[in-house]
Amino acid sequence: MATAIVRDETATGKAIDQWSMTALPDRISARELVRLRVREEVARFNAHQPDHFRGLVQPSETEATLNGYRVAPGRRLDWERQADAACAAFERNGFVLLAGNRQIEDLDEEIDLTADPDVAFVRLVALVGG
Repeated sequence: MATAIVRDETATGKAIDQWSMTALPDRISARELVRLRVREEVARFNAHQPDHFRGLVQPSETEATLNGYRVAPGRRLDWERQADAACAAFERNGFVLLAGNRQIEDLDEEIDLTADPDVAFVRLVALVGG
């Protein structure tokens, strides 16, 4: 099992957030990695119900703010809907995925987390979905 260090970055390379994802397979498709990342962030949000969701893509019926996306009190997010929106955003170049020093071009591309445990999600535009 592998551990990935995941970062969100701006287009200029400034780190916004960083965390570890553990118990991952040594090799994983970009699609699986995106979906697992989104599942975790939605699960954290749903468990704690903060005022703002700080995720890869903006959930529908939310307002973008400096602290993330303002979500109505008590609303639970659907991780599968968010994951589908994140995959669609990747396909339309809403964000870039970097593993080590290489850009992942396709969601079906495999990432070797033993060789490239550092993964960056570089946001290019404000993302709306889910």
